[in-house]
Amino acid sequence: MNPDSVIQIGSEALRLVLMISLPMLGVALVVGIAISLFQAVTQIQEMTLTFVPKIIAVFVAMILAAPWMTEKMIAFTHDIFSMIPTLTR
Repeated sequence: MNPDSVIQIGSEALRLVLMISLPMLGVALVVGIAISLFQAVTQIQEMTLTFVPKIIAVFVAMILAAPWMTEKMIAFTHDIFSMIPTLTR
């Protein structure tokens, strides 16, 4: 196993982590901005108003994206397992 293959596997793993976390982070960003605008317009400064909708939205996004995330993780794991014979030389 040479350093190039380790770097390639590490970069693929980081890319997968970023790609899998993107739907939840995007939803949290959009909901957070919408809540901030609502608070600025109505001048309501309730702390729970920021957390509860974001938690619910991220949970819904996670449920909706779960099949896609699982497919991506299984494909990555399958690729890693198929590379084992070539990496152990």
